[in-house]
Amino acid sequence: MPIATPEVYNEMLDRAKAGKFAYPAINVTSSQTLHAALRGFAEAESDGIIQISTGGAEFLGGQHSKDMVTGAVALAEFAHIVAAKYDITVALHTDHCPKDKLDGYVRPLLDISAERVKAGRNPLFQSHMWDGSAETLADNLAIGQELLAQAAAAKIILEVEITPTGGEEDGVSHEINDELYTTVDDAIRTAEALGLGEKGRYLLAASFGNVHGVYKPGNVVLRPELLKDLQAGVAAKYGKADPFDFVFHGGSGSTAEEISTALENGVVKMNLDTDTQYAFTRPVADHMFKNYDGVLKVDGEVGSKKTYDPRTWGKLAEAGMATRVTEACAALRSSGTRIK
Repeated sequence: MPIATPEVYNEMLDRAKAGKFAYPAINVTSSQTLHAALRGFAEAESDGIIQISTGGAEFLGGQHSKDMVTGAVALAEFAHIVAAKYDITVALHTDHCPKDKLDGYVRPLLDISAERVKAGRNPLFQSHMWDGSAETLADNLAIGQELLAQAAAAKIILEVEITPTGGEEDGVSHEINDELYTTVDDAIRTAEALGLGEKGRYLLAASFGNVHGVYKPGNVVLRPELLKDLQAGVAAKYGKADPFDFVFHGGSGSTAEEISTALENGVVKMNLDTDTQYAFTRPVADHMFKNYDGVLKVDGEVGSKKTYDPRTWGKLAEAGMATRVTEACAALRSSGTRIK
């Protein structure tokens, strides 16, 4: 069961929350980065989450048509086949989708999974993200209600981002300022609109100073202890302890202490993209610099086919990214927790 069923995905998230660990959610853009993520999880004996952003899906759709749905469906179908060779369980997820891309990405994918479920099959993806952080909270939650109902009907978990994450990802950008902190009132309004599980399960990307990308120390002030306040504020109103399953966005460069505090306060999923992109590319750059006269036809020579063969440097890239995924599993305490 390498691709999680809806029931197993729920079990994965419940186990993470109870055990105070989180799953690395690895952005992939190709069959090779998918294998790197799967390999990293397997080597760490950790289950995990594979995710595809709108930009990643467009890239996967090919530069001729750049069709996001085609790219996402193709990789998901590929993952269902190749993941069977890895002794771990993974969930498939779509990352940040803003309002102007819903009709071209998440809504069609929800429809595909709804048809699969109607036919007695499992959904193609196990969760989708609605990124309404650029909208007013009222509009964000109104769209979230609609999508949550559709997701629940298709046995899918919805991820919602209710307040901005700083930096830029796939064309959605926010300034790095004091607005990057979710308030207890924001959390209560979210619970009022989306419920606490009775309307469908959702993951909450709350903001505690998170920033996408990589920044030098001091530029970003993370306050993961804020998540405890959000849990307590909603628990006091609704009588449900630790009501939220949180997602940690913009985690590149976070300290071990910041990650630990986030895990203790309900984070069950942490996104990794920037770090794994670098880990994939760095060995390739090293290979090209060291073998420039083999990968290039210099001064009338013919180069070295074994050196510029994409399989040669591609294997190095896969290994580099897999190592970074394994490190992430250790940092998030998911190593050795795979479902047997």
